[in-house]
Amino acid sequence: MFPSAWTHPKSHWLSLVAGVVGLVAVGLFVDLSPKVESDFFFSADDPQLQMSNDLNRRYTGGEAGLVVVRAEDMVGDPEAYGERIGELTEAFSGVECSPDPENCVVSVFSITTDDAAPSPMFSRILLTPDEAATNLILTVDASDPEVLLPRLEEVVERLSTPDVGVVMSGVPVIVEQIRRNLFRDLQVFSLTSLLLFGLLAALIYRNVGIVAGALTSCITACAVTLLLTQTIGIQIGLLTANLITIVFVLTLSHIVFLTANWRRLGTLELAADQRVARAVSLTLEASFWSMATTLLGFLSLLLASAKPLRELGIAGAIGAATALGVAYTIYPTFLGRGSERPISSTVPPAAISGITVGQPRLLAVIALVVLGLGVGVPSLDTDPGLLTYFAEGAELRTGLERIDRDGGSSTLNIAVRDAAGGRIDDNEVYDRMWVFQDALEADSAVGAVLSPPVLLAHARTIPLARFLSLGVLLDQMSTPQYDEIALGYVTEERNEGRFFIRMKESVEEPSRQAVMDRLQGYAVEAGLEPVQVGGLYDLQAQLGLLITSSLQIGLGGLLLLFLFVAGVVSRAAKDTMIMVACLAGVPLVVLGTFGHLGVSVDIITSPAANVALAMGVDSMIHLVVRVRHLRADGLAQLESWSTARTQIMGPVLAATLLICVGFGIFGLSTFPPTRRFGSAVILGTMTAATMALITLPLAIRTLGRRGKEEPQPA
Repeated sequence: MFPSAWTHPKSHWLSLVAGVVGLVAVGLFVDLSPKVESDFFFSADDPQLQMSNDLNRRYTGGEAGLVVVRAEDMVGDPEAYGERIGELTEAFSGVECSPDPENCVVSVFSITTDDAAPSPMFSRILLTPDEAATNLILTVDASDPEVLLPRLEEVVERLSTPDVGVVMSGVPVIVEQIRRNLFRDLQVFSLTSLLLFGLLAALIYRNVGIVAGALTSCITACAVTLLLTQTIGIQIGLLTANLITIVFVLTLSHIVFLTANWRRLGTLELAADQRVARAVSLTLEASFWSMATTLLGFLSLLLASAKPLRELGIAGAIGAATALGVAYTIYPTFLGRGSERPISSTVPPAAISGITVGQPRLLAVIALVVLGLGVGVPSLDTDPGLLTYFAEGAELRTGLERIDRDGGSSTLNIAVRDAAGGRIDDNEVYDRMWVFQDALEADSAVGAVLSPPVLLAHARTIPLARFLSLGVLLDQMSTPQYDEIALGYVTEERNEGRFFIRMKESVEEPSRQAVMDRLQGYAVEAGLEPVQVGGLYDLQAQLGLLITSSLQIGLGGLLLLFLFVAGVVSRAAKDTMIMVACLAGVPLVVLGTFGHLGVSVDIITSPAANVALAMGVDSMIHLVVRVRHLRADGLAQLESWSTARTQIMGPVLAATLLICVGFGIFGLSTFPPTRRFGSAVILGTMTAATMALITLPLAIRTLGRRGKEEPQPA
């Protein structure tokens, strides 16, 4: 848009209409309900997911979802308890778990369908350490957790009585609970944050045009980003649920710097269109380079194989470009609207403005603090348990923990074969598998274990079956009469067997990978050879590694990109290196603090570092560009840094306040990942402001005294 169009009497009305149209389009065409599935970690072509799926396909029933329903007798009436279990079993069996019932089958096992006590198999999955409680095991084929869980909950609510306490767990249950929490937070906290942003902007600027323009621009940028991502097939998922907040922050950052320059130009006698055009001209260069750095930083996430990270990379890049475009097309139409009273530029108190003068010791203190916090980065937990997605002490988590302690929550499959090449139905191999089974069950991280030896031991409880060979028993258990159950644990060639393990998420362990290595070691000690590992537990272990690598690649890549951009905008090698060092302090502080405090960095929390870095990039680039312009106007180097810092302090502090208060509302969420995300953004934003306003100018002044001040081209 041209300056005359920005200041046209009706231009801001057109901008408001554009914002409303964007919101209506989002309501009509964008599904804001997060899509979280059991394989949400990886894209379909990812090697980790393909390997896990291949293992499931090789064993009949391996792809079935598992739901564990724990029912506890609260009054000690075995007869009434048995009747209630029978009613639950019948009701669960009749559940339609998908819109197409023919493609989804629910199989239910309970103490009313199978006699658990004499069976080595059913005793492991139906009985619990608490004699007053038993499990109902639901296996579900081709289920959609969003459809399945409400129907299971309806059964529990309909049949629940004070006499029987019922809780549910399992991958479909956990996945749907995560989706619900994300959706609730997306609705409640995004709207609340928006209202807080508006209220604070009104208190800071006291200009209806600026407030209306900021909110309209941020909302429009979010709407356009959602529409574009929906168009290319990216749905709201684990990470993109925070996309609205990320785009809002990126847009707001451009706006506060543009507003600061426009306000500062109010002391000059400029026409309205000239004032807006001049403000845009002064701000656009720094905003463009900030956008370019952030955009490329998001694109670096495409190197990760985790599907949510790759989708965030694409969506974040779109959001970064959209934020710049909207901020410089929509927002300028509101400048000068509303109150036309003179607004003096914000001048910080002298004590704050002079904080960098002659205080090299402060620089050393800041460096020591950053390095001290950075020591915590190696302790960062990027492989948290599934239960950490739910608040401690909450009823939901208490129920999940109870089931987890009884027999585990997360599934793990280990396929093994005899190290000497023997068949699974060989007696010696059978004995070796029992050694492995016993070792697994003795491990504190392992819950219930189903395997070929357990299946065969169960088969031997059938009358006269003890007189049959292992091979004949497997033949019989592979027939439709027994639902081909043996094919779920032994290959048709009888050269491999599958150990199906429910892993405990509530047990403290160094990492999932360390646990899996330990379990596979038991197989080797028993004379077996691990062939393949899969299941949700394995995928989570891989995800933890991918989160770590994505932080390294994403943040490292962004710092490398910033090295180039800083060189372009500063045009001085020394200033460039100082800028990069200051920016590197932001993730060190955020991630190091989380490492020291033992705060988990899950896949939802991990993008917070990118948001904080975006703020740091924006502040530093605007500061350095302003320094360069002042140098071109004839100011000496140190004087230009002091003046630029004073001029840039207002917008940086305003943006920091807006973001910290807006994200502070996330602390009221009952969903721990949302709280962690908000805390990380607040900590990172405050660190970025400190680096831009204190550390960077202080380092330049301290190091600048050692050399000459030479003119620097604009």
